[in-house]
Amino acid sequence: MSIVLTGSGLTLDQLHAIAGMNETVEIHPDAARRLEESRKLVFDLVESDVPVYGFNTGVGWNKDKHIAADFFKEYNENVIHSHSLGVAPEASREEVRAAMAIRLNCLLHGNTGIQPAIAHRYAEFLNLGITPVVPERGSIGAGDIAVLSHIGLAMIGEGEVYYEGAKTSSGAAHRKAGITPVELGPKDALAIVGPNAFGMAQGALVLYDLLDLADQADLIYAVSLEGLNGNTSPLYPKVHDLRGLQGQAVSASLVRRFLEGSFVYAPDPEKPVQDPLCFRGGAYIHGSLRDVLEYVVAKSLVQMNSTDDNPCLLLDERRIISCSNFETTTVATGFEMLAVVLSHVSRTSCYRMIKLGAPAFTRLPRFLTPLEGKVHAFGTIQKTFSLLDTEIRHLSNPSTVDFLALAGDIEDHANNLPHIAQRVRKITDNLKYILGMEMMHAAQAVTLRKQASPDLPLGRGTAAAYEEFRKTVPWLDRDRTLSTDIEKAYRVVNEGGMLRKALSASASA
Repeated sequence: MSIVLTGSGLTLDQLHAIAGMNETVEIHPDAARRLEESRKLVFDLVESDVPVYGFNTGVGWNKDKHIAADFFKEYNENVIHSHSLGVAPEASREEVRAAMAIRLNCLLHGNTGIQPAIAHRYAEFLNLGITPVVPERGSIGAGDIAVLSHIGLAMIGEGEVYYEGAKTSSGAAHRKAGITPVELGPKDALAIVGPNAFGMAQGALVLYDLLDLADQADLIYAVSLEGLNGNTSPLYPKVHDLRGLQGQAVSASLVRRFLEGSFVYAPDPEKPVQDPLCFRGGAYIHGSLRDVLEYVVAKSLVQMNSTDDNPCLLLDERRIISCSNFETTTVATGFEMLAVVLSHVSRTSCYRMIKLGAPAFTRLPRFLTPLEGKVHAFGTIQKTFSLLDTEIRHLSNPSTVDFLALAGDIEDHANNLPHIAQRVRKITDNLKYILGMEMMHAAQAVTLRKQASPDLPLGRGTAAAYEEFRKTVPWLDRDRTLSTDIEKAYRVVNEGGMLRKALSASASA
């Protein structure tokens, strides 16, 4: 069944289904009527000699130039051509589909005055599987002008698209799909190129990924706690209730759920009173990630379900207002906050791996070797996760304040949302590798403990995770090429099957 778009209520799950699972879309009849009414209002205003930015005036520095009615089509095509400025690499097919879905949804508020046929063309592209080729670099976040123009190119039958599994010209895809390119009218080009749908699309898909990864981080931390034979006192519910931070309470609760029935709860007089902070504070730091995710998701959903157009058409007041609704600084700075917290998550994961390789903390062999003096085991892998963590640290540096005054000093603010979303995307990918390597260490430590005590009980969730992981990454009984294991561990994290098994096993407790 198609996802019905109304202008509001679009969720991350629905966006993922449209972008990554080729779900089709429909425009709600009420939204279609708003499109027709807003288009009529724009023409009414123009006939009353009201200057309408991007309709009968130029855009940017050329806002003082009058556009004659007989020049509308050529002028709007010129806007698309002159603003198609993106540079490689290409955005993924999923990201472009997400951008089209977000733009279509926001158009349905009826605040742009766009030709209804353009809105319907977004839906047709999504439903027919026509995906414009869009270079991902070029937008500074004050409207994704330089990259969204490439979607406009495809709509008028120019540029390239992906269709039926191959890259082809837009014109050829139109002919093959049995549709004709749209003919641009007044204000259409500005409505296509001016919003922030591209940066939000890239960010939204990362958010969808991170909501799952936050749970996986808790799961892998729980297995690491068993690998360390660590203390469970930092997970005690009352301490989190007293602290009052919701994120850490959720993470601690999930870790307790995974560890239910584990040997780590058994009294052990040889345990130290406190573990290193990377273990003691694992749920707390992951809780910070949850708190920031909650904020960024909330603001992103506003961005995905509201108008970000300038000018803003007010149907009920029958007027059009110049504004800066294209500002996405709230969302952009939220993603920067997310990048910083992800750096903390990464660094503590790295420290847990270092501690798991140290006999002083685990009372297990150095570097978790199965045969000291003969098998090096995890003695060198520290260099790899250290480098990936360094990349994350540098990618987390802020860049929302790095902009120049452009367009004749009129456009003197920006926030670089697409650039920041791309950085968080890279951080997330690196973190999957790091968490995969932590699971390699945690599983190795657990195996060593189980060899010493075959009846050692793991938690219901952690046992399921350990068994699922071992189906892909075997016990390191001798030195082998660890790049292969690292890639396998990354895929386990990326695919999420280990988490699903752990959640299922712990739910049946």
